[in-house]
Amino acid sequence: MLEKTTRMNYLFDFYQELLTDKQRSYMEYYYLEDYSLGEISETFNVSRQAVYDNIKRTETMLEEYEQKLDLYDRFEKRQRLLKQLKESVQKGSDDAIEIIETLENLD
Repeated sequence: MLEKTTRMNYLFDFYQELLTDKQRSYMEYYYLEDYSLGEISETFNVSRQAVYDNIKRTETMLEEYEQKLDLYDRFEKRQRLLKQLKESVQKGSDDAIEIIETLENLD
């Protein structure tokens, strides 16, 4: 569950501008503020089921955006490569140039 929450938080960070205000609000309350479905439904005066359905649809949309735009995947690759680069430089390894070239060619 923590892995899904982390992924949704990242996807939300990358793609929130593509969401409606209501979708953004529900996702912020649910994932960032850790509100329950009941608390969100009381805040917006809608049913718990409506909140649940909206969040599930929004999660699906975020995953579809990621499939098409690949921003989160490239971000993760960059983070891994930067970590490798840092370790390589600290060790005095020769593969730093190769890692930098890989980073340059990611996009």
